[in-house]
Amino acid sequence: MLKKIFTLVLLSVLVSCGTHKPGIRTTKKSTVKTTRKANTRTTPRTSTASKRHNNKNNNTTEVLEATSKTTVYSDVVKQYVLDYKDIAKDNMRRHGIPASITLAQGILESGAGRGTLCVTANNHFGIKCHTGWTGESVRHDDDAAQECFRKYKDPAESYNDHSLFLTTRGRYSSLFKLDKDDYEAWAHGLKAAGYATDPKYPAKLIGIIERYELASYDAEVLGKSYSPKKVEDVPVTTETPQLASVNVGSDSYKVAQGDTLYSISRKYNLSVAELMKLNGLTSNAISIGQILKVK
Repeated sequence: MLKKIFTLVLLSVLVSCGTHKPGIRTTKKSTVKTTRKANTRTTPRTSTASKRHNNKNNNTTEVLEATSKTTVYSDVVKQYVLDYKDIAKDNMRRHGIPASITLAQGILESGAGRGTLCVTANNHFGIKCHTGWTGESVRHDDDAAQECFRKYKDPAESYNDHSLFLTTRGRYSSLFKLDKDDYEAWAHGLKAAGYATDPKYPAKLIGIIERYELASYDAEVLGKSYSPKKVEDVPVTTETPQLASVNVGSDSYKVAQGDTLYSISRKYNLSVAELMKLNGLTSNAISIGQILKVK
């Protein structure tokens, strides 16, 4: 009986061991694709050359005012003459005004093309609006604050208007009785007719004409020969026909970039009005290199 029981238990254990399967857990290993994102952020760089280029572009240019003492050196004047001599000769043929006079006035009134009115309005002769002007205009300080000046599309228009200004106003009629190659008579005639109040105006025009041989263009138009006068080639200023060297001492001051009449007057304990009176200035315009009296 015991043997039978033992046999039954043994069979039960064997059956149990043979039929049991352990649970198998399988884990599918996932593939993770990792993409390293390239760093696309860039820091703007400015090379030394670029920086210099930018600085150069941002440099300010000092504009020479033709309404005050503006020093214009020979190379600038000569280039101005080359640029406008043909226009002046054409106006001489059409209107009878010597090319030398027209060019000299243009140089004097525009600061050889560097003056504010010339740069901003193509106004080479400082012609104000006057009654009846219907064209464009600009405001500019001259004898009074913010006066009206004519604005032109191009220099040729300014030159033509200058010729019309002289030929259509009765007070200049006596000029056209003068010889076309007598620039000295024309220079004095302009002053006598009231074109300018400056007593030195004729001498300034004559000085410019002779120094830069502008009468040669009159001779070309008239078909005559030309013999230049020998004149020392020195810088020209819109205030005096010739500019001598000036030694800056305790009584004078040489204008530097950034200076104004106000800053200079403060430096020497003067008022702006006193500084203007000392130097015969009619406006606040000054230019780099200009010599001012301060005592």
